[in-house]
Amino acid sequence: MKEVISLAEKYQDYFKIGVAINPHVLNTSRDLIKKHFNSITAENEMKPISLNREKGKFNFELADGLVNFAKENNMVMRGHTLVWHNQTPDHLFLNEDGSFVDKEVLEERLREYIRTVFDHFNADLCCWDVVNEAVEDKGDWLLRKSRWLDIMGENFLDVAFRIARELDPDIKLFYNDYDAVLPHKRDKIYTLVKGMLDRGVPIDGIGIQGHWNIHDFKLDDIKAALDKYASLGLEIHVTELDVSIYGREDRETILEAPTAELLEKQAEFYGDIFAIFREYKEVVKSVTFWGVADDYSWLDFFRVRRKNWPMLFDENHQPKEAYWRVIDF
Repeated sequence: MKEVISLAEKYQDYFKIGVAINPHVLNTSRDLIKKHFNSITAENEMKPISLNREKGKFNFELADGLVNFAKENNMVMRGHTLVWHNQTPDHLFLNEDGSFVDKEVLEERLREYIRTVFDHFNADLCCWDVVNEAVEDKGDWLLRKSRWLDIMGENFLDVAFRIARELDPDIKLFYNDYDAVLPHKRDKIYTLVKGMLDRGVPIDGIGIQGHWNIHDFKLDDIKAALDKYASLGLEIHVTELDVSIYGREDRETILEAPTAELLEKQAEFYGDIFAIFREYKEVVKSVTFWGVADDYSWLDFFRVRRKNWPMLFDENHQPKEAYWRVIDF
């Protein structure tokens, strides 16, 4: 029996090895988390709807539990996320009569929201995903339709990053998005971030969400994306890594268990992408898994309710072949 060694220790000379957790996962996977990871992200507990569901009221209890765990175990903690089109309470955007606020009011509400959150957390965090998923992945237009865009206009990202930097001159500020390695969206994200840099917007890094699968993502695209983003001189974090056994457009297949062939393909893909991450260790400073083990994954509830088995550890928290491909180098 080979020794199961810590992922974080194995990669200590390369980059942080992180994991997204929630209170349930912390309770069920505490030992696995403590052994293998040195960076924590709150899965949902730092999103606006979780912190500020009711107007004028903030609830930090669940997030604080995760922060305290990270501190007690000498782990860094990423902040996720301040501005998003999803999981944001309506009261930020609406007047008392239900009409939409104007640009100036929303900007001031955003400032007060970020100020409150930063005052509470920032001494304990290493960075923030300031804006999440603002780029449209279809068509030719750059930004996805959202209330932020409708009310504040295209510079809402600039405003959010400038407010964040004003309120904390030292914390690292990231733009985070999914499908960031696919050529069409990669080029849009590059255009967006380069424009921000050209305008002097304070942005420190790009978060590449790694919600990938064994069918639809190409290693050459991942390398090309890292090259393109690295050319901007920014830090790169892989922020939300999981590798499903299903293709992205597969809505019909529901397996009772993954086949040996699928697990081998998953293991090969994990081994290949971590080889790429190691090659780019000068710019890739953190790799965060979006989940600990196969007993719980957001993918199991996304679009089609089915098990996805996307992690390095199985439902019993035992290492899969994918783990060995990541660790054996």
